[in-house]
Amino acid sequence: MVTERIYLDHAATTPLLPAAREAMAGGFARWANPSSPHAEGRAAKAMLEKARTQIAAPYGWAGEVLFTSGSSEALAIAMTRSAVTRRLASAVEHDAVLRAAYDISLVPVGSTGLVDREALDAAMAGEGRAVVAIQWANSETGIRQPISELADQVHAAGHLLLVDAAQMPAGTDRDVARHADFVALSAHKRGGPIGVGALLVRDLATLDPTGGQERGYRPGTENMPGIVGYAAALAEPEDIAGYRVLRAYLDEEIQASGGEPVLAGALRHPAIGSYRMPGVAATTQLIRFDMAGVAVSAGSACASGSMKPSHVLSAMGWDMQASQQVVRVSFGRSTTRAELDAFVAIWRDIAQSLARAA
Repeated sequence: MVTERIYLDHAATTPLLPAAREAMAGGFARWANPSSPHAEGRAAKAMLEKARTQIAAPYGWAGEVLFTSGSSEALAIAMTRSAVTRRLASAVEHDAVLRAAYDISLVPVGSTGLVDREALDAAMAGEGRAVVAIQWANSETGIRQPISELADQVHAAGHLLLVDAAQMPAGTDRDVARHADFVALSAHKRGGPIGVGALLVRDLATLDPTGGQERGYRPGTENMPGIVGYAAALAEPEDIAGYRVLRAYLDEEIQASGGEPVLAGALRHPAIGSYRMPGVAATTQLIRFDMAGVAVSAGSACASGSMKPSHVLSAMGWDMQASQQVVRVSFGRSTTRAELDAFVAIWRDIAQSLARAA
């Protein structure tokens, strides 16, 4: 039993950074409706537009930035209001993509979680322009897609590429900025507040307007305090190299403990790892870890509380029993080697005690 709780579920949400909290306090102190024409409204608008520039810059984005309530709304806007007649998505996309529209056609992936390129060509061969949703990194396995190569393939066929980059640390992959037509972002995954996100749009002509705020593409008063908090969070660097070292260490320790790292050695998110404890259901693991003072998850937060098998692992060819024995561990700025050592010790205790019981 650990004396202080260990939080290893940063892919679900990571704690609000002090810099973001301070920026939000400043935003609340100067709050006015950014659409109001008076001096107070203009001052709020100026703060909003400064934040817009600050959020685009770390991603190298030169197009438009539309603020949303989060990445789920950003994904829904791009999937349902892009100027297309068809919608395609990889079979391992986040539930927020798969729920966005009833007519999404799924593109299969291989056992490594990567999009089947021949199947993508076949899916894109139909009539009419399509928006194709392909994630930067899977929120369950961490597997990263080769965005630049896929973008070339999508654009060569005359379609638009939507990248779910909710899990992408700022400044890590300029291929997304160079090649995507739409990019969905989330503040609370990067140390900003909940209830704020963004849709990066290369060309507003590819998106149907609705009127209202955000250049006429999203109605509703902007959450200016939350947005400036998001901008402040992105200005705080993340130790990507440090994440990668921690994940490699955890891979080795879990494997040495009889566990199975999912796709160890593949190109993955530096701060996300999935691990199978053979013979032990993920639901049992979650309870035991929580009782021992450790927070982890089984898949994405949106699906972790359900009893359904992971659609991600199923799409990769995992059988139901094995897929229901996998938990996700994800790091943030506060994660330490000592916390991972404690996690591994608890992992071994759970695996050994349940094996004895069996």
